[in-house]
Amino acid sequence: MTHPTRTARILILGGSLAGTLAAAALAPHAAEVLILERDRGLPNLAVPRPRLPQAAHAHMLWAGGADAIESLLPGTTDAWLKAGAHRIPIPSGMVSFSAAGWYRRWTETHYLIGASRDLIDWGVRTAALAIPNISVRTGITVTALTGNASRVSGVRVRDENHEESELTADLVIDATGRDSKAPQWLTAVGGPTIPETIVDAGVRYASRRYRAPEGAESDWPVIHIQADPREGRPGQVVSIISIEDGQWHVSLSGTRGGEPSADEALFEDFARNVRHPLAADFLARAEPISDVVVYSRTANRRRQYEKAAMPAGLVVIGDAATSLNPVYGHGMSAAALGAVALRDTAAKVHVTTARFAAQAQKAVARPAAAAWLLAVGQDRFYPGTIGKAPTVADKIAARYVHRLSHTAIGNFLVVRALTDVMTMKKPATVLGAPDVLLAAVRGLRRPLLEGPQLTPRERRILNGEPLRSEELTGN
Repeated sequence: MTHPTRTARILILGGSLAGTLAAAALAPHAAEVLILERDRGLPNLAVPRPRLPQAAHAHMLWAGGADAIESLLPGTTDAWLKAGAHRIPIPSGMVSFSAAGWYRRWTETHYLIGASRDLIDWGVRTAALAIPNISVRTGITVTALTGNASRVSGVRVRDENHEESELTADLVIDATGRDSKAPQWLTAVGGPTIPETIVDAGVRYASRRYRAPEGAESDWPVIHIQADPREGRPGQVVSIISIEDGQWHVSLSGTRGGEPSADEALFEDFARNVRHPLAADFLARAEPISDVVVYSRTANRRRQYEKAAMPAGLVVIGDAATSLNPVYGHGMSAAALGAVALRDTAAKVHVTTARFAAQAQKAVARPAAAAWLLAVGQDRFYPGTIGKAPTVADKIAARYVHRLSHTAIGNFLVVRALTDVMTMKKPATVLGAPDVLLAAVRGLRRPLLEGPQLTPRERRILNGEPLRSEELTGN
């Protein structure tokens, strides 16, 4: 369905990744798409933004999210790669120690983009702002919605000079992130109370950049040592991801009671004391080139706007609706798939109609709900987690997923199904397909691996002389 007469004005609250992608998704269906950004300016380069502290930590842009972005903004992937990002094949380009053991490096079925968050955002922002009817106003703080319980008609804003004004719109998209004030704004116009669920495992991040060892600057696998929620102790994780400029982005994370320190001297000690020391062995042969940065705002928070009697003219997306523990790397992909859902809804229902917002809210909630289940399905089982305790159904589902993870070590069909879900290419329902269920019953078709599968080049680097003393690296 196309709309040759585009008269709608759309306001996007927040120049986040979710907001920028939403602008790109809706631009074909509007005369004007205006992004309102609180920062004083959005960078033209791949550099940090002051209100994006999580950008200092390693990010995974899974295939489902990357493909979604490419469908919204063709050419973005090439722009990332030309700027130094890496296309890392999965599972062949991942050395992963799961709760069930070491994964085999099967032939490529999927991929992820290895890049800093700054570079990913730069690529999306550059492509989106090149669309003629998308513009940005910076230094703008949204203070309230205008309208009533039936329909939102715009927003009240305050500029850098503390002058207030009202902006009208046919549609308002809230992409203001974890700090969204939409629940309060809705109450103020007579709108509904929004159901909210929080699952907080108390995860803390500590991240640092390293200069990759000579020979490991490109075509390097993700090194990922996972936690095991069944152990009954805090979950500790370490990931090494290749990014631009010959660097490794390294993130440590630990749940409540097992958090990493901001102390540089303890960074590699933490990496060595997770379930396997492989990542620490590689880090001992790389050069740290940044300070350690910590981040603790990692609670899973789900506001179910799709279940409320929302006014027409307002849709809440991204972290403003569902914010996730970043350790699973699904936030960007969920935002991208949510933007695709916006686009697809706008192709069927005109954005100015009363029913558009309700249908769009339900559509964007689907990928967010999938990412939510992947996150809380693990986080609920760690000691000290705040929120709803695992139900019997949760425990059964967790046992089944562990059975699949165990089977995946020796069964390519199960590997592919799990990777479909992990990369957000397919919904979790594929894990209940008859052939996957049968494979789970049959179990391993190949034996467990005794250690990581490493290439000769990777072993050569691992066997190189450490740059730091054995005392510092914990040997």
